Amino acid sequence: MRVIAHPDPEQLDLTDVLHALSDPVRLEIVRVLALHNELSCGSLGVPVSKSTLTHHLRVLRDAGLTYTRSEGVQRLVSLRGDELEGRFPGLLDCVLQHVDGHEACA
Repeated sequence: MRVIAHPDPEQLDLTDVLHALSDPVRLEIVRVLALHNELSCGSLGVPVSKSTLTHHLRVLRDAGLTYTRSEGVQRLVSLRGDELEGRFPGLLDCVLQHVDGHEACA
């Protein structure tokens, strides 16, 4: 089984996180993952090809926003919410509030 690499929380860089969140498809993936604890890659419901989805998931994982694990033939994805909150307090909540149409963050 191939090991999936993830950056350590101390290695998370704000510019990488913001770049990953700047794409509408990746932002939708983060929004969907925020509503669920963990989903298989095929359950994310974004309207892109499999190869494009793989690219977006890699960008999110490399930026430290998501955690991916293998279970059999499935890849399961979850947000690294606690780690992101520890490194960049309030950032993910603010982004998700904006995506959901709530008022701007203070």
